[in-house]
Amino acid sequence: MNYNKIKVHIADDHKILIDGVIALLNTEDDIEVEGYSLTGRQVVNWSSKNTADVLVLDINMPEMDGIEVLKTFKKRNTKIKTIILSGLSDPKIVQEMIALGANGFVDKSRANEQIIDAIKVVHNGIQYISEDIKVKLLDLYASDVKDEDEPEFLHGDLTEREVAVLRLIAKEKSSSEIAKKLNVSIKTVETYRSNLYKKLKVKNVVGLAMYAVRNKIV
Repeated sequence: MNYNKIKVHIADDHKILIDGVIALLNTEDDIEVEGYSLTGRQVVNWSSKNTADVLVLDINMPEMDGIEVLKTFKKRNTKIKTIILSGLSDPKIVQEMIALGANGFVDKSRANEQIIDAIKVVHNGIQYISEDIKVKLLDLYASDVKDEDEPEFLHGDLTEREVAVLRLIAKEKSSSEIAKKLNVSIKTVETYRSNLYKKLKVKNVVGLAMYAVRNKIV
């Protein structure tokens, strides 16, 4: 079977963790490990001459931390899908790293269960955030909202069906579940999802959920 493997580079200052992740990824036929870095500076140096489809990046590293690495990528316009692997699941840090362009976030304690799925999902252009971290993010957004007198957006220009789809997305329903509930095709649900991204000027599911919380749709 001829297909392109997903090339993955791993950056963490613990060699034992890198070895564990590599061993795990080597069990997958469609993933290939493209080396590793032990410091943030090594990642940045590596990225100036090499590339991979997905970078698995630790936040806490010597020389440059993960946040500095992402800032450097942004400055240099380095395009590489990045999954943050960290024991720090502080939602404000997650928020900052998403703003800097991170595509996924996996807690180190759940890496064995989640890293392969995360790599495949992110490679397909979809954001991956561990469920427990997603819950913390929604709590953070909800607490931010309490002090706001006015909602950030008005949803008067959303159709009734778009609001219904948004409500179900915010409740973490999959496209197939939404299609079944609303008695439409999955393709129709994806069209609604795409329209919501454009109308609300957000780029991912967390952005949609944040809008739904702020505007009391859920």
